[in-house]
Amino acid sequence: MATGPLCRRLAEIRADKEAARPAAATAIMAAGTEALRASGILDRLPRVGDRAPLFARPSVAGPTVRLKTLLKRGPVVLSFFRGRW
Repeated sequence: MATGPLCRRLAEIRADKEAARPAAATAIMAAGTEALRASGILDRLPRVGDRAPLFARPSVAGPTVRLKTLLKRGPVVLSFFRGRW
């Protein structure tokens, strides 16, 4: 497992969030996470350095983002987030 300042900070944030939410909610989330791990889904995830398929998706600002267009400007770093619920 990776270590370093970012990993430590993320662990702190995770611990703070878990302490602030009801234990039952944390247990449900943990069970869901474990079910996903047990499903083998992690074996199908892209890894750092993998080439992404060319895609076109709407951005949070609205316009469509196309990987092919971005690559014309140079290397691209993709970051995925689930949004705010």
